[in-house]
Amino acid sequence: MTTSDVVSPPPRAEATRRAPRRRTPVTWARRGGLSAVLFAVPLLVVFGLFSWWPIVSAVEMSLQKTNLVDAPTWVGLDNFRAVLSDPLLPTVIRNTGWFALLALVFGYPIPLVGAVLMSEVRRRKGLYSVLAYLPVVVPPVVAVLLWKFFYDPRPQGVFNTVLGWVGLGPYPWLADATWAMPSLVLEATWAAAGGTVIIYLAALISVPAELYDAAEVDGASVLRKVWHVTLPQLRGVLFITLILQVIGTAQVFLEPFLFTNGGPNHATETIMLRVYNLAFANLGNNFGEATALSLLLAAVLAVLSLLYFRVTRSWSTS
Repeated sequence: MTTSDVVSPPPRAEATRRAPRRRTPVTWARRGGLSAVLFAVPLLVVFGLFSWWPIVSAVEMSLQKTNLVDAPTWVGLDNFRAVLSDPLLPTVIRNTGWFALLALVFGYPIPLVGAVLMSEVRRRKGLYSVLAYLPVVVPPVVAVLLWKFFYDPRPQGVFNTVLGWVGLGPYPWLADATWAMPSLVLEATWAAAGGTVIIYLAALISVPAELYDAAEVDGASVLRKVWHVTLPQLRGVLFITLILQVIGTAQVFLEPFLFTNGGPNHATETIMLRVYNLAFANLGNNFGEATALSLLLAAVLAVLSLLYFRVTRSWSTS
């Protein structure tokens, strides 16, 4: 056998590869790691100071008896026991759930219907968008005081006068326990629907026009196009706005506080209004209980949101 018959082995792949460099603090800093930390530290400090620190302080306050003036007294879980044994707790939970249900039944589909109708308009679409968003621009306190004037229960009231033209009314509105909560929902829907309409209009722009053209060629009516094209394309946005509305209505405070202050006979006292009353109605003697109730509400909403996103994860992406 000659030397030419000996086949030299191919070079090993490992030898041809470049050995990876060992990461050291010096190489990490040279690659921009130190700069990233320097830029992130101020943001983390601000976020922790204004977001996490109040949460930690609230947890600490919920375990104390304090009026924010005298030295606090550690009471452990007594505040939570007092809140859970509050005789008004079932009432405020029921009122909050009733408000959320009414807002979901009436306030959730109205922005979607308005957005679909405005998307079909060929002329003056911008004007209709401005008119839809205008209630959001009105300061909430001003809007509530204006509607409170409209809700005058006398026959000479604005709403009762208008309804009297068609033979309806007069209605007691805020003065009656049965009518008070629907009246609050009506104003809250008017005040908040404009923002959701704009969100839906922005989402409708992303729907491919070819889908509507294909549905029109197949002879689909407007309702069928909305059901088979619009709603499936907006599924992810609809799921997000739904959970946001549930969280928002569970924390409703402004309307019950300014319209009725929880009346008549606690018919419109919600959980957040109860938190306010515990903290301030008794000269600030129950800040610990108020904080405990707010933390319980936050925990329930967090669990509800987690379950909601787990259940709708496959539906929103399919």
